[in-house]
Amino acid sequence: MKQAAIVFVKELSDALRDRRTLLRLLIPAVLMGPLLLMALSSLIASLEERAEKREILAVNIEAAPTLKNYIERQTYTVKAAPADYESRLRGTTLLEPVLAVPQDFEAKLLAGEAPTVEIVSDSANQRAGAGVGQIARLLGGFNHERAMLNLAMRGVSTELLEPVDVNERDLASAQARASRFTSIIPMFIIMAVLYGALTAALDSTAGERERGSLEPLLMNPAPHGAIVAGKWGAVALMGMAVALLSSLSFVPAQWLLKSDVLQAQFSFGGPEVLAFWLLQIPLAAGLSALLMALAIRSKTFKEAQAGSTLVITAVTLMPMVSLLNPGGEAAWYFWVPGLAQNTLMMAVLKGEALRWGQVMPGVFVGFALAAVALLYVARSMRAAVAR
Repeated sequence: MKQAAIVFVKELSDALRDRRTLLRLLIPAVLMGPLLLMALSSLIASLEERAEKREILAVNIEAAPTLKNYIERQTYTVKAAPADYESRLRGTTLLEPVLAVPQDFEAKLLAGEAPTVEIVSDSANQRAGAGVGQIARLLGGFNHERAMLNLAMRGVSTELLEPVDVNERDLASAQARASRFTSIIPMFIIMAVLYGALTAALDSTAGERERGSLEPLLMNPAPHGAIVAGKWGAVALMGMAVALLSSLSFVPAQWLLKSDVLQAQFSFGGPEVLAFWLLQIPLAAGLSALLMALAIRSKTFKEAQAGSTLVITAVTLMPMVSLLNPGGEAAWYFWVPGLAQNTLMMAVLKGEALRWGQVMPGVFVGFALAAVALLYVARSMRAAVAR
């Protein structure tokens, strides 16, 4: 243990000495997540602001005074759309859908026929597409009101039009509703662990071999297991340190959210930071050892970087599994490194209590992966000395 501690301190000081690399590592890990979260909140705030304006762009609305009267009674303001609204929608310079009314709207309505109105949008224009539902709901309300008036004029009870009363009840808590927008946070924490451990893992193995300092270190009488354990401890600590800084960066970021609704629902403080950090321990242990195992057989730092690409790609794609699976969380999620941590952190964001049955599979797999990879690193070092 004493020899492992000496190697641990040496590797940690080497990792902290390269300040340029640390800055290039810390800036994206600490700033990218909060910046993306604030950009998302700005988008939500702009949509909320548009909803509060309650404005509808329309073409030829003068031909439908009945419809215009209904829309205004719903406290909306009807404004004339620009003449070139179609080209502006395609060019994403117009961010509102347009209601197009035919000239014979009132004549068909009085004749008992159904006039056709259009909601003009562009599916590639996401801002405009977000307002289509609002206009569709207004038109649905107008249809419902006209149908009820027609029944009342004929002496038919309007209750026949609605035989069932429907009430919506949302079981999701405020934190769970906010997690729809804050689901990016776990991904950035996982990537912080990976990139925090990556440079240290490659430098302590392939980097030292390239510099010619690995073989003299292995010639010391210290057991190879102690050397490997010391290096692994420093690498895992670097990953955990960057993950902690990344988690802490979201605390002040939530104070800068522009969306009042998101700011009221999103709560990220000390308990969440601690939970996130503890959940990363098995991931940092497993990834650090795996990166060292991939790099120990590489002769150069550049070769080790190329070999680690597979791990980076796999860990990056793991959080996407839960997004692409509409069936909900599966039991095997908790056995997959990266995916298990993402699932558990999402549960923390939703305010759900974690069970040991959910946490322990990730702990077991993470440390089992670390044990196997470290054993491989130690054997590779013995083989290098034997040669």
